[in-house]
Amino acid sequence: MFEPRSRYYNLETAQLTTSDGRRVAYKRRRFLPQGQDMPIAEEVIVKDEDRLDLITFATLGDSEQFWQICDANNAMNPDELIAEPGKMLRVPIPLV
Repeated sequence: MFEPRSRYYNLETAQLTTSDGRRVAYKRRRFLPQGQDMPIAEEVIVKDEDRLDLITFATLGDSEQFWQICDANNAMNPDELIAEPGKMLRVPIPLV
């Protein structure tokens, strides 16, 4: 259902049986890790024109893995990570 590098890939699939007997498959909830507990590969200082996708590509090699940087910085909204030039971002060791 999800690509192997998706944040949802490893989530358990569950089933719900409705009152009319239909079975509906769904993914269980994803709980966010605590960023301070994640192993960090490096730290990056945000500059004026930085974009999270470019920082992610430069550090993790795949711009679609921005969610890993969000997790490492306890950010639900990716935009909040690059809003402040001079802010330090934690870049985690990439998940395999």
